[in-house]
Amino acid sequence: MLKGLFITGTDTEVGKTEIGAQIVAQLWQHGISVTARKPVESGCAATAAGLRPADAWRYRQALDDSIPLEQICSYCFEAPIAPLVAAREQGAELTLDQLIMACENKGEALAIVEGAGGFYSPLAEQVLNADLAAALGYPVILVAANRLGCINHVLLTLAAIAQHGLETLAIVLSETEPGQAISSNASLLRELQSRPVISLGYGGNLNVSELLSLSGHPLESLDHRVR
Repeated sequence: MLKGLFITGTDTEVGKTEIGAQIVAQLWQHGISVTARKPVESGCAATAAGLRPADAWRYRQALDDSIPLEQICSYCFEAPIAPLVAAREQGAELTLDQLIMACENKGEALAIVEGAGGFYSPLAEQVLNADLAAALGYPVILVAANRLGCINHVLLTLAAIAQHGLETLAIVLSETEPGQAISSNASLLRELQSRPVISLGYGGNLNVSELLSLSGHPLESLDHRVR
């Protein structure tokens, strides 16, 4: 039974949040009980009401504002740097246990959890995204920017995910800048490894039903979670 998904990337700024939010929004629209977590976010905007985490806000919108922003993102930092460094600058100390608790999902909702940065980017003291993903045990959606060099980055990240005992459900190649995509990347990745590869143009919409079907978890298998 699919209990959740962990959204990770080959790097920062590769489109993780856009892909994750589309997954959440489409599942929600299909009547699937779904929740989202971005446990820690840096680069948050300072507002009169406090720090506003842009990525977590995107997930809240995908859920029609049905859950509090603080439930999606428990730890917000202003500096636009790695969460570990941003936390240290604010005198805070993050631990793996804190991040696991921030991702806690007590109900029957399908949990979509997004890390910060790449799979080996630091999240907390002696904690990488990989450590949080392994602790949660959810299958992984790997997002990569479709550009020169991405095949190497994808294959290295796939190996790292496997080394942590996790399953990669699918690879999403995202065109993060207009005209940047290399059309051969998707076909080469399909030759070089066995996971489904979905390629999206700039501003393109992900077909979540197709993604789940290709990865062996069709929407019909999630019917027990319908609201």
